Amino acid sequence: MAPKLLTVCAASLLSMAPLPVVPFAAGPALAVPATLKDLVRIEVLDGGQTKRGTYIAALRLTLSDGWKTYWRAPGEAGIPPSFDWRGSRNLGDVVITWPAPEVFEANGLRTIGYKHQLVLPIEVTPAKPGQPVRLKGTIDFGLCSDVCIPGSLDFDHQIDPAAGRNPAIVAALASRPYSAQEAGVRAATCRLSPSPSGLKVEARITMPSTGGQELAVIESGTPGIWATETESRRQGDTLIASTDLSSDNGGAFALNRSAIRITVLGTNHSVDIRGCDAG
Repeated sequence: MAPKLLTVCAASLLSMAPLPVVPFAAGPALAVPATLKDLVRIEVLDGGQTKRGTYIAALRLTLSDGWKTYWRAPGEAGIPPSFDWRGSRNLGDVVITWPAPEVFEANGLRTIGYKHQLVLPIEVTPAKPGQPVRLKGTIDFGLCSDVCIPGSLDFDHQIDPAAGRNPAIVAALASRPYSAQEAGVRAATCRLSPSPSGLKVEARITMPSTGGQELAVIESGTPGIWATETESRRQGDTLIASTDLSSDNGGAFALNRSAIRITVLGTNHSVDIRGCDAG
């Protein structure tokens, strides 16, 4: 994460007309559109009802050419999206499935996210089964090209219980990272040691290669505990990744290994690993 950039962007979310601009890199002057609608549009897609009685839907962000938005763990200069569902009706639970993201390298900075469009599948559990569900809320997110712009968009949609399968949602679900079992992960351990900022985590994952220059992203799985840029290297059939964790208040904290989430991003596919054993 990049705390200074996030502070600027979070403050700018309070006023979106005209859009504030955060410089991303030195370069030629860029004409910035006057409104967020020039850069991105949001839709809520229906995907039908499951046998469990839940509903499949998705938020679709369609981006202007040359712009990208970010994954939940966006890298050192990215802005992670956040969601506010409080305006919804009859909403019991929401589970988000993140499609595998891309890794972007520019001007010595690495970010992780999506270009062109992001279809973000969500599984909705109604608080009262059989009753109508209304999805109403806000997504706060970041957009980047040669400049970075924080964005905030509202959505309001009545779920259609009779909707059929939506090809865009099906494709997004198919592009999710493999599970550890699907990818043939044989072991995942995490060694913890003190560091100046809090704790250092060294993860060792025994698994087949995902192709190309692999990147393992480590998330603490605990609110208020943040990870630095991960360093990854492969040693035979083991991928080794390390990061430093710190709390947002600078204090001491406990870490639950079972909550740690490791995502391995490779050229051929990605893998989502939930939890790790003591190393």
